[in-house]
Amino acid sequence: MPETESTQQPTQPIAPVQLKVSGKTLALITGGGLLAGALIVLGAIMPAEYNVDPLGLGKLSGIARLWAPDEKKFDAKSGSGPLAREYDIPLRSDVVEIPLTDFMGGAKGSELEYKVRMKEGATLVFDWEAIGAERNNDIHFDFHGHTTPGGAEEMTVATYKQGYGLSQKGALTAPFDGIQGWQFINSGDKPVVIRVKLTGFYELVPPGEPGNEARIVANVPAAQARPDFTPLSR
Repeated sequence: MPETESTQQPTQPIAPVQLKVSGKTLALITGGGLLAGALIVLGAIMPAEYNVDPLGLGKLSGIARLWAPDEKKFDAKSGSGPLAREYDIPLRSDVVEIPLTDFMGGAKGSELEYKVRMKEGATLVFDWEAIGAERNNDIHFDFHGHTTPGGAEEMTVATYKQGYGLSQKGALTAPFDGIQGWQFINSGDKPVVIRVKLTGFYELVPPGEPGNEARIVANVPAAQARPDFTPLSR
């Protein structure tokens, strides 16, 4: 059988296309790349990794949150009680001015107790100072609290701090239902006024009741705070 002559033409090679890029175009491409890279660094990498957000894009996009460290949960209810509390009485503030005679005034003049009523877990912020006292050891204070049981029940007593001084600042979280406050004694040779500033969740003890047997009236000048007391003249 005779051989069939092939009619297929040989394939011609395709010449490569040569793109001509001008120097201006190349500069624009290079500049655009650099700008895009800078935007990525400033707008994404720096906010996410270093919490630095010069363009504000990290905050807008939410990516700035990625820089935060891993979280470790803390049990806010551990220990003696919850750290966050709610109270069923309003927050209040009072200023109590307690006049004391010099040491010659005796137990009824130169010393007294003043307390407020608090529920267990309630918070009291206090700041008191002795006005008129000159020496640090003129004023003795006993910061304490106790329950007010009835009948034959036992009384729970807690002493927080005792000492001498002309001022004290701090806070108290009541360990039980009861009354909390101070006994002040003036051993100096001049009358003084103990000015007590209170803020917190507490109730004032009415004059004459346990915790305020001296019948101190709050939020009035010292001259009016002990209406039932007249110092003995010497």
